[in-house]
Amino acid sequence: IGMYMLGMKQGKSDVLDDKGTKQHKNKDKHKNYGTSFTLERVQNTRQAALNLITMLQEYYGGKEQSEKMMLQSWLQPWDFDNATDMTGMVDKMVDTMARALVTDDQKEFIIGTIGSSVAAGHDNCNYDSYELQMERTFGPVWEAAGMKLTCQNAGEGGGCGDDFANQVFCIQQNVSPDIDIAHYTWTYFEAGGPASAKALVMRESLARWAQMLPHQPPVHVYNTGKMNQYQGDEHQLAEHMSEFGYNAFYMTSGLYNGGFDYDAAKEDGVDHFGWGHVGDGYHNVTRYGEKESSPERKESLGTVMRNWHPGPLAFQFVSDTFSYIYSQAMIRALDLIESDLKNGIDPAEKWAASKRKIHIKSSLPPPIFCDPLYCVVDEAPGCINFEKPTYGWWGARVEDPDDSLNPHKGEVQNWEVWHVDEPIWRGVSKQDQIFFEDRDDKEICRHLDACGGISATSKDSGSVVFRLPKQEVGLVVICGCCGKQVGTEMILNNTNIEISYNGEVLDRNAWDIWPNGKCVRLMKKFDANVAKATTGHNYLKIEALENLSSPVRISHVITL
Repeated sequence: IGMYMLGMKQGKSDVLDDKGTKQHKNKDKHKNYGTSFTLERVQNTRQAALNLITMLQEYYGGKEQSEKMMLQSWLQPWDFDNATDMTGMVDKMVDTMARALVTDDQKEFIIGTIGSSVAAGHDNCNYDSYELQMERTFGPVWEAAGMKLTCQNAGEGGGCGDDFANQVFCIQQNVSPDIDIAHYTWTYFEAGGPASAKALVMRESLARWAQMLPHQPPVHVYNTGKMNQYQGDEHQLAEHMSEFGYNAFYMTSGLYNGGFDYDAAKEDGVDHFGWGHVGDGYHNVTRYGEKESSPERKESLGTVMRNWHPGPLAFQFVSDTFSYIYSQAMIRALDLIESDLKNGIDPAEKWAASKRKIHIKSSLPPPIFCDPLYCVVDEAPGCINFEKPTYGWWGARVEDPDDSLNPHKGEVQNWEVWHVDEPIWRGVSKQDQIFFEDRDDKEICRHLDACGGISATSKDSGSVVFRLPKQEVGLVVICGCCGKQVGTEMILNNTNIEISYNGEVLDRNAWDIWPNGKCVRLMKKFDANVAKATTGHNYLKIEALENLSSPVRISHVITL
């Protein structure tokens, strides 16, 4: 029996006052609680969530069809009404919602996305990305609760050379460490045997690290494709981490589940997933495009797949799916909160964020794919990422050259932060460029992602010194910019740079390319030969030497 059902069954009609005397549940209607989330707000929020659920059910052809499309298109189908083997997954979502609603000092519910150009919304206006559509669709439910929904989009194009292997280490830098739900949208980079195996390592690592963040967010994977019979390992991971909310959604499977016969249509010459096709078999334009007066913009908003990137209509289905599931979880959370309030129980005593059990590495089951050295830890990795956008905590930081604790104070430290200055129309479809180019609101099309790094161009740049955060394992990785394989030439084999840890030059013979081609692992873990900190912090120094002629650009410093 799940937490949601257990919570309802254990509701008490009697409470004790401060003297231990039984009182009727409604005796004291003006009791001061540790939360300002009142019955009135419960009712307003529930109504907003129900309105959204009803609208989506009507939009997708009724409750049965909509739930086939949105609840059953996951590795582990969602069932909010019945106890199943996956009840723990539902409980996690309900718990996530309840704690956010009851905690008075939390004014924002944050969904943070890390991923590729799919997450970024490329080949569309940024306004049409699934994250911003979700803010507009699901946001009013949070407004009814007196809160704000924020969807942080850290998606990026492929030009910087990143992929899931290095970016999962930056979960609390690329997005806020206070995210309530994490989205992972790197699945295009997982194709192929080695990449697929590595993806499971990194997904499991991410799911475990996420539980070490303050709000212990569940990780939800968004895949544009269709489930198939070759995903046994993915199912195994979803089952293994289900109690922590981990699950994976398949967009194309969801559309198929609605009953439209895409295969028959394709045999008749209509490929609904072909590049530029308008209409998904259920609708021909997004809801917000229905009243659009421009035929060109309306056609753009009805596009299912621009190319390998989804268009606005497909992104609307993705947004609707997440919004539907999260609204279902919110209603169950509201039931629990309302039960407490009606029974004279302070919901904050149970659901406030401060009452959330802290996780440590022993709280989680043994890993099945990831390396225990890096994924069985008490803290998520630290990261400084000079690319854009980032929303969170910088793990390592560039030390002030004049700081009294800087062990290299007095040395030349002139490395400069650098970013690609991307034009407004980069990654925007031509249809939308034409529509928006003369409009005052054209900035809604601009994508947020840009490559960047901290760079040296000659020996005159001297050094850059990073103050590292607390390290549990001793892992140190640096990544170069820009390109998928720059790590070898720019860092690993570049004898015109010298790298020191706590003042001791590191032996480059011990370095390796890891976890992908743009990154170099300088230290795998602490050992007896590692230089000890002399000031209470560990420091990493990268120095440009005499013969440096090609720029060195460091995009990431990853530590654990």
